[in-house]
Amino acid sequence: MNFAAQEIFMATKCFKSMLIILFLFLGLTSSAVPYLSQGSSLSVENPGDVLISSNGMFSAGFYPVGQNAYCFSIWFTKPCHDGSHTLVWMANRDVPVNGKRSKLSILETNEIIITDAEPVIWTINKSVKDGSWSQLNLLDSGNLVLQTRDNLTLWQSFDSPTDTLLPGQPLNQHKRLVSARSRTNHSSGKYRLLFDDDNVLRLVLNGSDTSSIYWPDSTILDYHQGRTRYNYSRTAVLDSSGYFTSSDKMEFRSTDFGIGPWRRLTLDFDGNLRLYSLEEQGVWFVTWQAMSNSCRIHGACGPNSICSYDPGWGPKCGCPPGFKMKNHADWNDGCEPEFELSCNDDVNFVQLRHVNFFGYHYDNLRNYTFQECLRVCLDSCCKAFQYRYFPEDGAYRCYSKWELRNGHRYNSYSGTLYLKLPKSFPYNNKPVREFKLNCSNKQTRQLDRLYLKKTGYETLNILIWCASIIGLLELMCVFLVFVFLYRTGESPDASTMTSGYLVAATGFKRFTYSELKKATRGFHEEIGRGGSGVVYKGVLPDQQIAAIKRLNIEAHQGEDEFLAEVSTIGRLNHMNLIEMWGYCAEGKHRLLVYEYMENGSLANNLMSNSLDWKRRLDIAVGTAKGLAYLHEECLEWVLHCDVKPHNILLDSNYHPKVSDFGLSKLLNQDSPKGSGFSKIRGTRGYMAPEWVYNLPITAKVDIYSYGIVLLEMMTGKSPSVGVPVVGTNGEKWHQRLETWVKGKKMGASATCWVEEVLDPAMGYDYDRNELENLLEVAIKCTEADRHGRPSMSQVVQMLVRGRN
Repeated sequence: MNFAAQEIFMATKCFKSMLIILFLFLGLTSSAVPYLSQGSSLSVENPGDVLISSNGMFSAGFYPVGQNAYCFSIWFTKPCHDGSHTLVWMANRDVPVNGKRSKLSILETNEIIITDAEPVIWTINKSVKDGSWSQLNLLDSGNLVLQTRDNLTLWQSFDSPTDTLLPGQPLNQHKRLVSARSRTNHSSGKYRLLFDDDNVLRLVLNGSDTSSIYWPDSTILDYHQGRTRYNYSRTAVLDSSGYFTSSDKMEFRSTDFGIGPWRRLTLDFDGNLRLYSLEEQGVWFVTWQAMSNSCRIHGACGPNSICSYDPGWGPKCGCPPGFKMKNHADWNDGCEPEFELSCNDDVNFVQLRHVNFFGYHYDNLRNYTFQECLRVCLDSCCKAFQYRYFPEDGAYRCYSKWELRNGHRYNSYSGTLYLKLPKSFPYNNKPVREFKLNCSNKQTRQLDRLYLKKTGYETLNILIWCASIIGLLELMCVFLVFVFLYRTGESPDASTMTSGYLVAATGFKRFTYSELKKATRGFHEEIGRGGSGVVYKGVLPDQQIAAIKRLNIEAHQGEDEFLAEVSTIGRLNHMNLIEMWGYCAEGKHRLLVYEYMENGSLANNLMSNSLDWKRRLDIAVGTAKGLAYLHEECLEWVLHCDVKPHNILLDSNYHPKVSDFGLSKLLNQDSPKGSGFSKIRGTRGYMAPEWVYNLPITAKVDIYSYGIVLLEMMTGKSPSVGVPVVGTNGEKWHQRLETWVKGKKMGASATCWVEEVLDPAMGYDYDRNELENLLEVAIKCTEADRHGRPSMSQVVQMLVRGRN
């Protein structure tokens, strides 16, 4: 996950208004009670009516959620870095109460009620046969419990979670997490975390007019994603060390795994499930998340809209050609057409490359020609049709859409959407208008209500309505709006489509073989060599210095297949990935043209004294960011399969760029993970155990290789040779690099193990805490069990936090 977007999400639970801060300040400086006895009550009008757990970690009381709107809630007592507090549970989230005469009470019958002046709006009725005494306690775990004198639990908040699970709080078939509606509107939103009828834990969009599963990926079978339906308990729980496990075999660990910080698992308002850890500075850090790209969450931008994920800003929403934003204050309403269209109208089609609208198609038609797919769309009165080539089965597939939902644009997606517009619509090659959220009329309103005895229910709707309005007004300035601009061009199939509008884009240059042969002076100066080919230094006609790679694939790969793969690789764009300028596909020759890196490879520099501690740390972080982009942010997963110092290049400032990505295998997320690899790939010493033991190949093989690269950078020892070791009896052998480092850490001299493994060429000008953190990350990355390795985005987070 990119860090600009992460900062937004870390502040999600911490953002409150000054009214909330003032309220809590007054409340926490007043006398708080540890429990509430039978026959007593907590009043919304008294800020001191707050329960506090014995360890002081949690507080419970009436919490302001808007102007004159309150919910009985539990929150972390310690304020966040901005002075606000983090809610973990709410009783009446969908029915806030008024700020006067409202209260929570325990009746003599052991019934807990919340009254909005006179009317009862929330109740828990737990009677005991002998009518014994009870009290309401807030435990150190954050669990609010109604207990008898004999510690019999009559009711507990852990049994009715809202959007958050705390450590030790189980989730089962009778419970679910429900997201908030927005960052400032805490009422029930449209996303759910629950056990489905097939015993699998799922994230579900449950909107007013549609419902769909988006995690785990519904296009991949559950067992291919490590899930099982064969269980009967339907139970999941997060422990205090940051380990989450579920009966369907879903499990994960926080990046800061271990006893220490307080944690919470929250289904955020945007539909993403995130694990947070609380730092001493009062900042919540994301240490795990279900979706690395939030555009893959269904309903992210509303119907008829297109979501695009920007690594620097997170998700962006836009409208396709011919559509406009429906509600300028909320992207959840999506886009609406600016035209009227009936089934018999003359139409044109606008071609939207790299755009996919997930689901809502009449059928999945295989081996259809483009003309047949076009005809199906016209006959079915569709809104658009998707036409895509699937290389795994060598066939085109046609999807005729009756709805445009879950729109998503990503450059690595090879499919094309053909959007239907009336022929009379004045498109005329003009760029799509940009629609922005309207923030000019932001205002708040006091909830004024009359409470008359026996008729108080009549005014309840006013409170609910006003609380919702306040939440929507706060949402107005949250989302950034960008609209995609499309240019039109003529398609080869335009003769069969009445003046169809098509968009075409390339982005890099096609060279002739003679041009590149001349640029390299007959392939004279070799600057690199690997399994995929030889790299030569060349000077292009515009005098730019380039690295030109002759690929060893001319004997078995056709031009169409090569161009399709190059098109995908060329569109991967990240500051820590080598940039491709062009290619050559002429006869049997296959060449790629890349930017030239002045300082060569990391492998060459490790043998010199050019890399001090700061440069090595920058190289580690930059390489991790580049690999994280390949694994998680470009949506069509690219496994490198040969991460090593030779494939990490350094520019004039020693900034790293990963090279040779995409040449081993492109792994489409629509296919089962691990498919498509029939032989071992990589370099001896850097290869993960999965290759040897014929286990499924996932992104974790790159993470293992990256960990080995870190160890080599820090120790100066080659993993392909190993570390020479002398046994107690004088026997000699070579030990694997990662085994040697782990042995030093666990050995008798563990207090100075860092110094023992350090490369002397690095000198002594380093930060020991940063160095130890880097080695710890490397050790985690080289776990033999792939499930114990972190994701690359988690690696980036650990490295960046270690530098602060």
